[in-house]
Amino acid sequence: MPQPIKCVIMRGGTSKAVILDEDRLPGDPAERTAMILRIFGSPDKRQIDGLGGADPLTSKLAIVSRVRPPHDEADVIYTFGQVEIDRPNIDYHSLCGNISSAVGSYAIQEGWVPSAEPITTVKVYNTNLKRMLRIEVPVRNGAPDEEGDYEVPGVPGTGARILVDFADTAGAATGALLPTGNPADTLDVPGVGRIEVSLVDIGNAHVFVRAADVGLRGTESAAELDADVGLRSRLESIRGYAAYRMGIINDPYVSVAKSPATPILGIVSPSQSYRVALNDKTVGKDEIDLTSRLMFMQQTHKTYAGTSTVCTGVARKIPGTLVHQCAGDSRLDDIAVRIGHPGGVITTEVGLQNGKEQIKVTRATLGRTARRIMQGEVFIP
Repeated sequence: MPQPIKCVIMRGGTSKAVILDEDRLPGDPAERTAMILRIFGSPDKRQIDGLGGADPLTSKLAIVSRVRPPHDEADVIYTFGQVEIDRPNIDYHSLCGNISSAVGSYAIQEGWVPSAEPITTVKVYNTNLKRMLRIEVPVRNGAPDEEGDYEVPGVPGTGARILVDFADTAGAATGALLPTGNPADTLDVPGVGRIEVSLVDIGNAHVFVRAADVGLRGTESAAELDADVGLRSRLESIRGYAAYRMGIINDPYVSVAKSPATPILGIVSPSQSYRVALNDKTVGKDEIDLTSRLMFMQQTHKTYAGTSTVCTGVARKIPGTLVHQCAGDSRLDDIAVRIGHPGGVITTEVGLQNGKEQIKVTRATLGRTARRIMQGEVFIP
């Protein structure tokens, strides 16, 4: 008889995840991995025999549990997993900001957190980064409110805005907001040459490059970038050397095998007008502070990752980073940073304090919407 396991499928922002209760999963790591891969239908490029959507943005996992010692200050414990599609592997190195918004809503829906109108703040301890997220969830009639007028580019329709604050995640992956202590560094990458980058760590570790330095305008669609196999190979080489420089891996040539999701690579350029392929609308130059594209899991992100939003926003506020250089000094005093991406415009609110020895992030927010799509049981052969 197939084994039934309770699960919930939720959309969070521009991603979709299978949410599993940790208490219902095997304690043995190998058995747990095998079960999760069967749930998703991996490895198989179509994930035809499971719940995965055959795309990195829809092959995501959230393992959640009620709070337990030593994390009594939290409401929920949350582990994010990026389930690979055509390889039998789950990457637990990174955090997904989009799915984090869904976890806050899930905890209230399950009754793990007492609801309070109009906003319930859920304190979520993330095991990937070993840091706390604070998720502000709109509540109506004791349940998460999914209806509203907040629009997330790349998601049909509108919903109620969930606000995720990532301020506590600065330096979680590498030990410092600026892992090398520098706002910009130069990498010597075989096949690419010497290239200037910015290495920044909040939400997830990131490496930023200028679009012009890799032969791009910066306004290309995800399909255009993915069609250029040589470009993708060069970008992966840069990402591998950045991961090595940040201490995430000990060999720049094993980035795909050892850390396929982290760091995320951002391709930044000054603000400019461009057409959005998803809806055939135009983003105007004056609507954004800079333009960016992301390489995530060796593909171009079709919109913009949640953690990349806050990392790009924070980098924009730090003088000397490539992101700051591209955005310039206009609107620098505004708390909001507007990023133009393949799906439209995304905004983050950033607060920094410049100390004598380091920069402290006081605010780094992401606005998302979330929706419970399905709840029930998934059957494991």
